[in-house]
Amino acid sequence: QLVESGGGLVQPGSSLKLSCSGFGSNFYASGKGWFRQAPGSQREFLASITSGGNTVYADSVRGRFTISRDNAAIFLQMDNLRREDTGVYYCAMGRNYGSKEGDFDSWGRGTQVTVSL
Repeated sequence: QLVESGGGLVQPGSSLKLSCSGFGSNFYASGKGWFRQAPGSQREFLASITSGGNTVYADSVRGRFTISRDNAAIFLQMDNLRREDTGVYYCAMGRNYGSKEGDFDSWGRGTQVTVSL
């Protein structure tokens, strides 16, 4: 079971790093990604990392967010956070180079990130 952590309340311009673990023994056999769901909006793709370590970013976060991994977890480093980054952040596991919800078949329950003064 995927489990996210690291969310919280931060001010605009701050940084936050999310973590996701629980991928199991075949950690390097699949792509992994981060999504966000803002209040009243659909879940949107943020970033993904392939089994080979290649990364893909949504235009809205490229240059501010960085996806990475170690041998058991993935991370999302978020810099220069904006109020519109507020939402529930989910990690997921699925196919390489995925960028749609349907590309991922395992999901965490999410962690709340709130960017506010």
